[in-house]
Amino acid sequence: MFFKRKVDPTEVAPQNKQPEAVSPLSTLRSRIDEANLPPYVLETAIKELEKLEKTDPAVAEYSVGFNYIELVLSLPWNLSSQCKLDLARAQSILDARHCGLGQVKQRILEFLAAKTLCSKAQQSILIVDDEEIARSNMAHILKKDGYSCHSANNGLEALSVLAKEEIDLVITDLKMEHMDGLELLGQINRVSPEIPVIMVTGFATVTSAVEALKKGAAHYLGKPVNLDELRKTVKEVLEKKLFVEMGKGPILCFTGPPGTGKTSVGRAIAEALQRQFVRISLAGLRDEAELRGHRRTYVGALPGRIITELKRVGVNNPVFMLDEIDKIGQDFRGDPASVLLEVLDPEQNIRFTDNYLDVPFDLSRIMFIATANDLTKLPGPLLDRMERIEFSGYTGKEKLQIAQQFILPRQLKASGLSRATIRFAPAAVSRVIEDYTRESGLRNLERELSDICRKIALLCLKTDCRDQAVEIDADTISRLLGPRKFFREAAEAEVQVGIATGLVWAETGGEIISVETAIMPGSGTLILTGSLGEVLQESAQTVLSFIRSRTKELGVLDNFFKDTDIHIHFPSGAIPKDGPSAGITIFAALLSRLTRRPARRDVALTGEMTLSGRILPISGIREKILAAKRAGVRRVLLPLVNKEEVEALDPDVTEGLELVLVANAGEVVDQVLEVRGL
Repeated sequence: MFFKRKVDPTEVAPQNKQPEAVSPLSTLRSRIDEANLPPYVLETAIKELEKLEKTDPAVAEYSVGFNYIELVLSLPWNLSSQCKLDLARAQSILDARHCGLGQVKQRILEFLAAKTLCSKAQQSILIVDDEEIARSNMAHILKKDGYSCHSANNGLEALSVLAKEEIDLVITDLKMEHMDGLELLGQINRVSPEIPVIMVTGFATVTSAVEALKKGAAHYLGKPVNLDELRKTVKEVLEKKLFVEMGKGPILCFTGPPGTGKTSVGRAIAEALQRQFVRISLAGLRDEAELRGHRRTYVGALPGRIITELKRVGVNNPVFMLDEIDKIGQDFRGDPASVLLEVLDPEQNIRFTDNYLDVPFDLSRIMFIATANDLTKLPGPLLDRMERIEFSGYTGKEKLQIAQQFILPRQLKASGLSRATIRFAPAAVSRVIEDYTRESGLRNLERELSDICRKIALLCLKTDCRDQAVEIDADTISRLLGPRKFFREAAEAEVQVGIATGLVWAETGGEIISVETAIMPGSGTLILTGSLGEVLQESAQTVLSFIRSRTKELGVLDNFFKDTDIHIHFPSGAIPKDGPSAGITIFAALLSRLTRRPARRDVALTGEMTLSGRILPISGIREKILAAKRAGVRRVLLPLVNKEEVEALDPDVTEGLELVLVANAGEVVDQVLEVRGL
């Protein structure tokens, strides 16, 4: 007879057990517990998780809340890249990546030098305790570690010390007369929230520790104090504070003509600082939600691009470039420039709030760099928050050096050519710079050199001469690129009556213009053409009134305007023009027409002219002088009040030019107009 034994469930082989399924929400809760989130973020994440636990997964709100918690957990709340400040390394990187740009490099090195000195400065600690022995013991051990120590008997004395001394850390007892440690902590958080506070007390309980930490204490130690633990805690707190302070960067605005290296310098700065590099283009941005994000109540809501990029790079202290900030749009969807007021303000971006994230995120550790071609298009409050660094145009020598060191090797490699067999003579590159490009930057130069390399590659394939050494000279450039595209109009033009050469500044850098005048029988009308702005029209009116008020001094008939119409024209009428710096150019052209004295075309003028004949200062001196050199000008007239700026120019900029400084309109006449008449 057989009996069936009852099997104990505990005797079942372990391999036959099916693993219990782990719910996504329990996984999410464990991730929240391990994420080391800031207290206010942790509280928000837990509340959102509790909502999910009560929500049916089939409901749309479930996926919205789940994705939100995933975003919170993926952001680098406390994760920063370790930056090693090395001036020699930073300078070598900047020099290797870019030729010229001395002012920009100097500014970056100054920033690094200041941060380096901050990291090496002696740190000061304030010890607050009503027991003299405790104060002495802590001060003695901390002074051995190289800290400067100050002492106070209670909270009131501590506040007076804080008002007089630069304190980096406060170590305070909890129970004291007059003002205890928690009251002192509240006062410090109100007056100097950047100073960390370590609480020390013999009444160490969980409740008091939690209360102190909630009120902003950096750490909590019990009495009697373990001096080794104290030293370790002080070191950790001060290192964290120093790292945060050193991570805070300036708000820089790179401004200048296109193609001068603003974006690439930003990349070099990130490499020199050993930080991640983020670039977003703001050109044509019209919806402020692109930067600040959409609220989660909308279908398909997403965080803004700033939070999205921080999630992608995984650190909270990258070099963040806001490219083309002057080309932001504005319409009924909001004003994105107003969002940047918060992002770029060091006093506000410490608590930047994205609409989707809906909890503050600290952007103060980010080094923001903005780029712009024309600062006049930026709102005043936004411009006031940034430190401007001007990228001026390159001289001919700098372009030649950059082409040989950077552009040609890159384009030869892109075309499959060898640097060992293809050699460009300096005269050939100079021919491309002078006859086929006319710009402040380098983009057209690189485009033309790329065209030449492609043509050489085609010839090499047709003739099967890839291994033969070839030297490209100036004549070869003409055969490859065809007739030259630009002429040195000022040097090659003949002197004429009523036409003067002026210098102006535009988004693309310095430009040369011609001002043409004509007189004809009429009724005393001033005609202005050439798509002129109001300021330029007023400059022409001012010049005419000045000449009419000084007819005897200038050799003009008193009644020249009575039965005469005067026409002043600026060529290239399709291009809008404005600004006051063409005042003395209009004066020279009109006086040439009225006195019939030819104006020299190889003399260029720039400066604002007043009704009394004074020449006022103007901006963009370097760019205008470079434009004059490109056009073959031999003499440039500049306002005398710009003397210091002129004297500070590099010799390469002024080489081959005669610079004349003038203070009033009378000094302009003989410099521009020839003596003979027609």
